[in-house]
Amino acid sequence: MVALGVLTAGAITLPLVAALQSHIALDLPTKHFIQRQYTPPIDRAEAVIDTFRVSWDGYYKYAFPHDELKPVTNGFSDSRNGWGASTVDALSTALIMGQKDIVNQIITYIPHINWSQTNISVSLFETTIRYLGGMLSGYDLLSGPLADLADNQADVDALLTQSINLANNLSYAFETPSGVPWNNLFFNNRSNDGSPNGLATVGTLILEWTRLADLSGNSTYISLVNKAESYLLSPSPASSEPFPGLLGMNISPENGTFLDAVGGWIGGADSFYEYLIKMYIYDPSRYAALKDRWIVAADSTIKYLTSHPAPRPDLTFVAQFNGTTLDLTSQHLACFDGGNFILAGQVLGEEKYIAYGLDLVNGCHDTYTSTATHIGPEEFSWDPSSVPANQSAFFNKTGFYITSPQYVLRPEVIESYYYAYRATSDTKYQDWAWDAFVAINATTRVGSGYSSINDVNVVGGGGWTDFQESFWFAEVLKYSFLIQSDQGDEWQVGRGGRDGWVFNTEAHPVRVVGG
Repeated sequence: MVALGVLTAGAITLPLVAALQSHIALDLPTKHFIQRQYTPPIDRAEAVIDTFRVSWDGYYKYAFPHDELKPVTNGFSDSRNGWGASTVDALSTALIMGQKDIVNQIITYIPHINWSQTNISVSLFETTIRYLGGMLSGYDLLSGPLADLADNQADVDALLTQSINLANNLSYAFETPSGVPWNNLFFNNRSNDGSPNGLATVGTLILEWTRLADLSGNSTYISLVNKAESYLLSPSPASSEPFPGLLGMNISPENGTFLDAVGGWIGGADSFYEYLIKMYIYDPSRYAALKDRWIVAADSTIKYLTSHPAPRPDLTFVAQFNGTTLDLTSQHLACFDGGNFILAGQVLGEEKYIAYGLDLVNGCHDTYTSTATHIGPEEFSWDPSSVPANQSAFFNKTGFYITSPQYVLRPEVIESYYYAYRATSDTKYQDWAWDAFVAINATTRVGSGYSSINDVNVVGGGGWTDFQESFWFAEVLKYSFLIQSDQGDEWQVGRGGRDGWVFNTEAHPVRVVGG
């Protein structure tokens, strides 16, 4: 591995890859990158592994088996029910990186999780994408190409057993008059909070539960999620679909009707659209209708939601909507959209989707390169009627202004760089991902790990929130590694046609049917 060096700013030590310092000219007081060319012998993939191990070691020492590390105070958090969210989320990344010691630390713990014990509400959505997705991915990888990384076969078998146990605990969520599940569950008395469910939280179950059904042989899991998905494929009332294929956000579990017409490729809706094409990749014979639905949504997005900022017409963003009225705002979360369009374009053999996706990737890239930290903000806008006075110059230069300045260790921009590189082989996307990795490493590294920061447009990030998200392991570090690593590994997405693996929205790869 590449040894980690240190860059000291005041009393804070920021580990960086030592080799970076000889290949990247840094203005130390501001940490602005003034030269962005990288040449051998920097081993970027090994550098990402180093960061993964620093993150894991801090978590394992101070927080395991709790959900998250609090790196500033060397404490822990249990925001995901105390079952070890970071542990399970880290498994597929540790496997792909070949970190055998960490893999076995994780798989010897998972059999001991008691899914029925938790003191807080359980999110059906978050539990599915993190825990269920993470265990199924681990099972597929350890039952296939990475079987040699497990010391004990019983621990591998337990990944599937525990997936079944978890799904059985969650399954009462679907016991509603419509079949649209409740999302926020209370396991102690098998109840829920009674609130409407959301487009993403209903539409982002089908991949994991279908994979579980196929591995376990229990078709009930498929029946549950297919029933819920049916309300999204035939939405009611008609007003909840203001543009063909583009839907509102809130859904009643009582009768399956939509309660609004607000949406976009944003948090709360995003992964519904993502999974439409990914289910077709998973099994084109069973899920051709979802592919057709993705095409309708994609074509509407291109026709109705495409937007170019007035000061920077060269940039392409996707607007949100309220009915047929556009809202010229977006989010870091939405920046997965470029990668999703690129993936679909490859699978469908449609160059227009690849080209559009690459335009979206370029726009999100600019949200990174324009800030003081070279990291993109949580939310941004390009509505010229609402520019804050103190950001007018910034807006006129960059084409957007920041409406929420945090960075919470999100992966979506690097995720889309990964799909762009795999489709085009253009090494600039590797460079962009490396730029982002270096900037994130320099700005979020603190204490025993990495933390979300307060303000991407303040030198140094404006302070830390003392929270290391579990998806830091699952997504940011995985995509940062994959784009720089061995391009022949079977789980890498391809350059056309159907892949042998598909990534869930938490970046856990599962084997496709027949893959």
